[in-house]
Parts: sequence; structure tokens; C-alpha cells
Amino acid sequence: MIIRQLQQTIEQRLYKKKAILLFGARQTGKSTLAEAILEKSGKEYSVLNGDDGDVRDLFMKATATRLRMVFGKVKLVLIDEAQRIPQIGLAIKLITDQLKEVQVIATGSSSFELSGQVNEPLTGRKYEFMLYPLSFGEMVNHHGLLEEKRLIEHRMIYGYYPEIVTSPGEEKERLQLLAGSYLYKDLLMMDNIKKPVLLEKLLRALALQLGQEVNYTELGQLTGTDRKTVEKYIDLLEKAFVIFQLPAYAKNVRNEIRKSRKIYFYDCGIRNAVTGNFTPLNSRSDTGALWENFIIAERIKFLRNAGNDTRLYFWRTTQQQEIDLVEEDNGKMNAVEFKWNRKKNPRLPLTFRGAYPDATMQVVSPENIEDFLLAKG
Repeated sequence: MIIRQLQQTIEQRLYKKKAILLFGARQTGKSTLAEAILEKSGKEYSVLNGDDGDVRDLFMKATATRLRMVFGKVKLVLIDEAQRIPQIGLAIKLITDQLKEVQVIATGSSSFELSGQVNEPLTGRKYEFMLYPLSFGEMVNHHGLLEEKRLIEHRMIYGYYPEIVTSPGEEKERLQLLAGSYLYKDLLMMDNIKKPVLLEKLLRALALQLGQEVNYTELGQLTGTDRKTVEKYIDLLEKAFVIFQLPAYAKNVRNEIRKSRKIYFYDCGIRNAVTGNFTPLNSRSDTGALWENFIIAERIKFLRNAGNDTRLYFWRTTQQQEIDLVEEDNGKMNAVEFKWNRKKNPRLPLTFRGAYPDATMQVVSPENIEDFLLAKG
């Protein structure tokens, strides 16, 4: 079994009189992780699934007395797919406030549904965690650094979803199924998503513009809709943990790009499934962009799994001077360049060095990937 980095962190938060909320895209392993925590606890536990009608009824009519009767001696309760349960936030608040001996773990595959229901009722009563697809670091811990570095090209093509990683030889077929409507099931069930074909067109347009600055108006023209609809759909795709945005960094230089953004996929396999391109890297024209997406997504996993809230940006000027990634943490800046084929060390643009003289620089290639994606010492 592949051990998830969040497991120990979550275990340390048990029985602190707060609910534990585990978010993440479908099929990232939330239920598997939660059940591993339950089993390791050695305590009697109960698993309730929000997809079941009787479970929804239970929580819609919840009272402290009724829940005590339902839980009995169980002190550890998993509510899977909690976003399916109306008013689940109020129900979890009831448990946390009045059944203090019961620890609740709730999972949700769409933050726009679950977060909206729990944020206000559970203020000060919850720990939140985000579970990403498997990470480079988790796989290194599983079978060693040398083996995982040998698989970098494979990961860039097929990604890190647990089902893909554990099904060698079936990656393409399983990715195509995953990247279909199943991954976006939560989106497609929403009343305000009236055009699933438009959602697919937009995803493909974003996938083909990987590593480039995106323009919502142009995306609207490409997909046959307006800017406002593009903004709404991109926001929903972010909240379904399919894509993420990288904003531009701008503080000191007049000609810095300020309002632009780049959009990346949390998983390269999903991106390649959207475009239908599983060609080996030596035969494709987007290898550089794919490497950039891979490293930025893995860096996010590395930082967030460690509880690090370092802010990430890209940097560019109107004169096309550019840095792939800028990290800012407590006033310290690190500029990062990504090179799939590292022939020489790039230098920071003069404009950037002049504006941010204290910034450090790092170049990340397949040869030194571990320096950027594994904890030191």
C-alpha cells in the first residue's frame, strides 16, 4: 500500500474536539486514506456514505439524541461524499458540539458544495486538508528515488492518479474513463452547468494553451461563449480540483505584467487525456510545457502536504522577459526555471535582478528534481 503523506498529520489531529474535512478531486484516494486512518486507530468506527438516501435522511433529521442512538458506542465516524448531504455543516456542528466524544472525518470531492455548507457552521470547529493525486515524494517513499526518477517521463504522460499508478499497462484506457464525465460528475450535476459540451471545449482549449498566459475573452471566442461564462466555468473547474491558476508577480517594475494568469492541471495524465495525446516525449512539441506543469503541480503537493503556504507566481515583463516560477515566503523570494534538457544554466533577467536583488535562483531539471520536491535532511 502506498502511504499518503497526510496520514500522520491527520492522525495527530484526531480527538481535538474538531471535525476533520478531507477535500480532493474524485479518485485521489480520499476514502482509502480515511479508512486507513480508521483501521489504524484500533477503535470501533462507522462509515456512512452521502450517496445513500437513508444516510441523507439521517442527517437531514438529525438531533443529538438520534445521532447518539445511531452511533452507539462508536467514537469514530467517516462521512464519505459529504457534499451530497444537505445541511451537512449543521449536522457536523451538532456532533462536534454535543457529541464531543465522537470524532468526525468527512470527505468531499467538490469544494464548491462542501465548503459552502461547512464554512460558517464549523468556524473554529474544523481542520481542513486537501488530498492531491499521488506525489513524487510519496512514490519515492514507496519504492525509492532511483525507481521514481526512471519513471518521470511515464508520470508526465500518464500522471499520478492512484488508479493509474497501480494499473500498469492499462493507463491510457483508465485515464480516458477518468477524464470523461466521472471526474466532472459534481460539476455536471449542478443546475447552472447547462452546457457540458462547452465545459469539454474549454478544458481542451486550456490544455492546448498549457504554460501560456490565458485570455478569457479569447477563450470565449474559441469556445463560442462570452467572457463571463468562461470565468464561471474556470472557477468551477478550480473548485473541482481539476485545474489551478498561477497569477503574475508584480511589485517593483513598471512594465511587469500584473493582471495575467497561467492555468495548469493538477495532473498531467488528465491534461493529456483531455487532448488525447499520449505520445512519448521525444515525439511531441509540448514537452517543455508539460515539464513545467509537472514540476509546478508537484511543488504545490510538496508544499501543501507539509502545511507550507508559500505563494506561487510567474513573472514576465511586456518585453517578454520571463521566469517560470516565483516563490514568496515571509519576504524571501526564490526564482525557479524549469529545463527538460539542461545544457547551460540560465541567468536571471537583468530587470528582475535589479528589482529584486535579494532573490535566489534555482534551475530544476530531471537530473536534480529531488532537490526541489523532497524535504531536506
